Amino acid sequence: MKMSEQTARRILARPGIEVSAMGLGCWPIGGPFLLDGRQDGYGQADDAESIRALRRALDLGINVFDTSDAYGAGHSERVIGEAFKGVRDQAFIITKFGYVPDEQKREITGTDVSPAYIRKACEASLRRLDTDYIDMYLLHVWQLTQREEAEQVADTLEALVKEGKIGSFGWSTDLLECAGWFAPKPHCSAIEMNLNVLQDSPELLDFCRKHDLASINRSPLAMGFLSGKFTAESFIGKDDVRGAGHAWVAFFKDGKPRQEFLDALAAIREILSSKGRSLVQGALAWIFARGPHTIPVPGFKSVKQVEDLAGALQHGPLSADQMAEIDRLLGRK
Repeated sequence: MKMSEQTARRILARPGIEVSAMGLGCWPIGGPFLLDGRQDGYGQADDAESIRALRRALDLGINVFDTSDAYGAGHSERVIGEAFKGVRDQAFIITKFGYVPDEQKREITGTDVSPAYIRKACEASLRRLDTDYIDMYLLHVWQLTQREEAEQVADTLEALVKEGKIGSFGWSTDLLECAGWFAPKPHCSAIEMNLNVLQDSPELLDFCRKHDLASINRSPLAMGFLSGKFTAESFIGKDDVRGAGHAWVAFFKDGKPRQEFLDALAAIREILSSKGRSLVQGALAWIFARGPHTIPVPGFKSVKQVEDLAGALQHGPLSADQMAEIDRLLGRK
């Protein structure tokens, strides 16, 4: 079932803006950078190819671009700013704050969500993106322990909306409690959450639906795992976030793909790649079928990858029967 012109788009309810049903995640094009002394990038990136890929995305109807001042310690934002010179109005740019980047050393030095720092970070992102406004500004630090601190962050973001620096805001978090602190705010428009066919998030999806929030879906391809290119013999070195030993990287351990996820993918591969879809397109089709408020933001490094990703919009969502069969095969229902 192909996506119609209507279903290939999403309406961000609170700002009332129409965007593509899929975006692009711009973490990989930031290149190498360090977090906690470990590599947090996806290896080297070719800036010229990244710019060509970003511009190609616009040609293919993709206009949502998700980045952060942390990616490449600001380099991803600079690449985006260069790519969209002269066509800024065609792109819906999401960036994030909360991690403190050292651009010279290409590393993250800590976190800061104080009102003064949020303003400083916003101005720095505006300069790197070469723009005078950010369409959506997300808190990148996934957890705050005090509601009062979250309220202070949200109040600062509301002020930035009034000043025209940002269009709306949200939180990149997988915690319902944190999402609940932001949701009532007038210009909170999205929660960015981890979501892919191997890691469902029904409670957060329901939360977004009930509160009329967009669900921006990070890791829709499970950090590349759902490309299908990894086997039990695959190995990723420490110069890549997936092999660097971060405890929060779920699909890889010590540079090797986890066997339980390889087995799960093998069980559903035929469904995902049915009806002429690539495996990547099938993984995105699963997300499209999870609801009309989902916006997956898969990563990329090349024009070819962007073209494959864009093909998912032509194929559209998986059917209800296919979704039910995937749940059965994965033991979810």
